[in-house]
Amino acid sequence: MSTSHPHPQPSTTTAANNVNANDLFSTVDMGTNSFKLLIVRADKSTSRFLPIDRHKEPVLLGLDATSTAAAVISPSSIDRATAALAKFQEILHFHRIPISQSRFVATSAVREASNQAAFLSKLHQHLDLHVDVLSGHDEARLIYLGILQFLPVIDDTVLAVDIGGGSTEIIVGKNGKILHAISLKLGHVTLTQQFVEIAKMRDHIRNVIQISGLVNKVKEYKIHRVIGSSGTIKAIEKAIYEGYVKKNVRVIKENDKRDWRFNKEELMELVESLGGKGRKRKEAFFKKRSEFILAGTVLLEEIFEGIGIEEMEVSEYALSEGVIAEMLGNVNERPHGVIVDVRWGSVVRLAMRLNSKKRMKTAAMCAGIAKEIFDGIRKWNEDDNQLVDGLEDKDLEYLEAACLLHNVGLCAGKKGYHKQSYRIVINSNHLQGYNEEEVKLIGLLVKHHRKKIPRFDNTSLEGLEEVKHKFQMLCAILRLSVAVLQFHSVDIPTFEFSHSHEGFRLVIGEERCQSLLPYTLRPLAGDVNEELDKEVENFRMVFEKKLSLMVPCST
Repeated sequence: MSTSHPHPQPSTTTAANNVNANDLFSTVDMGTNSFKLLIVRADKSTSRFLPIDRHKEPVLLGLDATSTAAAVISPSSIDRATAALAKFQEILHFHRIPISQSRFVATSAVREASNQAAFLSKLHQHLDLHVDVLSGHDEARLIYLGILQFLPVIDDTVLAVDIGGGSTEIIVGKNGKILHAISLKLGHVTLTQQFVEIAKMRDHIRNVIQISGLVNKVKEYKIHRVIGSSGTIKAIEKAIYEGYVKKNVRVIKENDKRDWRFNKEELMELVESLGGKGRKRKEAFFKKRSEFILAGTVLLEEIFEGIGIEEMEVSEYALSEGVIAEMLGNVNERPHGVIVDVRWGSVVRLAMRLNSKKRMKTAAMCAGIAKEIFDGIRKWNEDDNQLVDGLEDKDLEYLEAACLLHNVGLCAGKKGYHKQSYRIVINSNHLQGYNEEEVKLIGLLVKHHRKKIPRFDNTSLEGLEEVKHKFQMLCAILRLSVAVLQFHSVDIPTFEFSHSHEGFRLVIGEERCQSLLPYTLRPLAGDVNEELDKEVENFRMVFEKKLSLMVPCST
């Protein structure tokens, strides 16, 4: 067994020396409907980040408000908020995310609350928590910044719409700058609470839009693309795509050919369908959002009608990702955080569109462990000058892209999914900014992340002769990363790759274990499955150096 080696001397390394916690950033969005925690793994040198974990608590800050005290956060709402934030703090503490790399932001419910100061004081008193209450303009700016991290629209004049529980942000932006932004006091939660009759709701929405002067202001710009964000708009797109309007009919095309957009006619049909009967069907499809989805769709329909929108694209990123981008921008002395990487963005987009949240988390963790191994190999090469073909930054980009996309084929089923993933990747419509050879390289890495180890007498590898050794190295790293995660599955793993005269060592652990001090390392051996053992041996053959897999354990 290649991983079975004598126990090393007890390690004196402390948890603070582990390299991974410093790569984690987080933000908490305290919205009117729910509080959302986002944790990402980031590369500070490039400002690229990958969401690796999300948590959501349905706090409903305005749930107990009355029509005469709509801007008051009730004691019961404060208790729910405190409990949710305490839970989030436990998660952040568990993963040892530095305070400087975490930010709590509040939007309209707190912004408009007459007892805002008392609410924030209680959070500080009980949780020692600092919360940034965003102005409407700041919220709009961060939403736009988040969208720019997901869609290649920085050169376009964009009209962005983000529907929240208590307000709706509408932004006109171009080249990373806000041309116009307005926060309308219209949200799917507050509208649901204020109106039972849809006709009266519509009159109110139209009145607010008219008073705001939004329509005339938007007409001043030549809008190239209209983009929607937020959970409500994503739920609308999903309902339209999956044929919710057509009763008992599930009309689903191939996922990788999905448009991720909808038009005015489709939206109108959905509003009509939601306004009819079928409460159980609505609850089954929209789940916790079912209570507010009708108000959200009516609100969006009136925005379409008022501004003259015919079609809307959907962004997976919004406020939370904008906050992360701004934090990373500050680290790199780019205070506005406008970093556009068309190539990387297209990879992330494809992965997020086709992967479930669970699969996306796995893919992101795979990219994290692969990067740690890649960087360790590069350091070994710099120290000992062992590799004829040195690994470059672009090789890391190919490797991370393959990690993110290796499991997208699961959207069509488990059987032979690696081949389906390959088919999706080599479709040149998906990966933007890559040339044909680069797309083929990424696609072949994806195809060969499992099953038989590729050999260069295989005709599918034709055209890669010049980068044969690099392909073998990247493929060995990818296969090992996938196998390790499948065998040693933890919530958010930590990993550390190092080298010595004895060979390579990969330490895989989790925060819970490494917080127990002191601790030692033991080989991951004995019950290691045949698949992982095969990848360890393949890694040894490619790099001609022994690899030990280790796990930390408390002494």
